[in-house]
Amino acid sequence: MKKPVTRLLLGVLFVGGLTFSIHNFRTNVSTAPDFPRIENVSQTQSVVVDIPAGATGSEVGQILLDKGVVKSALAYFRAAVANPKSAQVAPGAHQLTKGISAAQAIEQLLDPDRIPNLIRIVEGGWKSEVVTALNKYGFDQGAIDQAFKVVELPKGFKDAEGLLFPAQYSFPAGTSAAQAVQAMVDRFKSSTSGRELLSASGKYSPIQLLTIASIVQAEGDTKDFARVARVILNRLEISMPLQLDSTVHYIKKVRGQIFLSTNSTFINSPFNTYRHYGLPPSPIGNPGNAAIEATLNPADGDWLYFITVSPGDTRFTRSSDQFLEWKALYQTNRKAGAFK
Repeated sequence: MKKPVTRLLLGVLFVGGLTFSIHNFRTNVSTAPDFPRIENVSQTQSVVVDIPAGATGSEVGQILLDKGVVKSALAYFRAAVANPKSAQVAPGAHQLTKGISAAQAIEQLLDPDRIPNLIRIVEGGWKSEVVTALNKYGFDQGAIDQAFKVVELPKGFKDAEGLLFPAQYSFPAGTSAAQAVQAMVDRFKSSTSGRELLSASGKYSPIQLLTIASIVQAEGDTKDFARVARVILNRLEISMPLQLDSTVHYIKKVRGQIFLSTNSTFINSPFNTYRHYGLPPSPIGNPGNAAIEATLNPADGDWLYFITVSPGDTRFTRSSDQFLEWKALYQTNRKAGAFK
């Protein structure tokens, strides 16, 4: 049975509807009545407007007219045609000001702060955090658990960890937990980096590449992603243990920690890269586009070590002696409070 379409906050397309409507309304959009722009919206009454999934630009305009947001549906349509970003309006609930100009209505529809119920997946976010967000959104825990059991994953994947595309999501009324989770996975599969990763062929499988990307996301700043990816690949090539703190942090479900105790490196888990050679069995989070692209296109270099000696200063080397020297500098800076 074909599943209902659930749209992503940043990916709802009204283009087909707008094109059809342009043909119908070409003669009268220029004269559509419109409210003036309101500068102080805090003193004006607001209303919650629900935008259905797949609504055309003219349909959205009619909904806004009925709610008293715009003066005419054609005014909204005209503003939508003039603003390409109108194609990014999300389905679901929006808190809008009444009696505003059509252009201002589009601005408010695109403002995530005006979406009262929003699921945010940050780059590097864990599946467990997504589950918590879905629960807060209003989905029943049992329905969420079932959603992850029935979600359609790419071939070779057995779990959604790593495949929940980082973005902001809003869903129309009546969306099920299964549809919401599937929308997140489908967004990954349709993204440029996701398609490239899933179609990659070579020494590493797509799930291994996604696992590397998730570590890259957790270990480095964006500017260092390509070099971090190269270090991981270089270590794998010579069967050198990865020994990466991020994999232990994933086990312990802790964030924002720089220091890793020696005891933590002995945790008995297949995700502990201090105890087990090679990659963890699956991703340790949901990486963004930049981390995936860096994994697919790593920098050239022979580095085997990297360390952040102070915020914003990550260094790469092949020499273990150089690494130990930088490690001593890191420890000095950490004790001095540089990472607080």
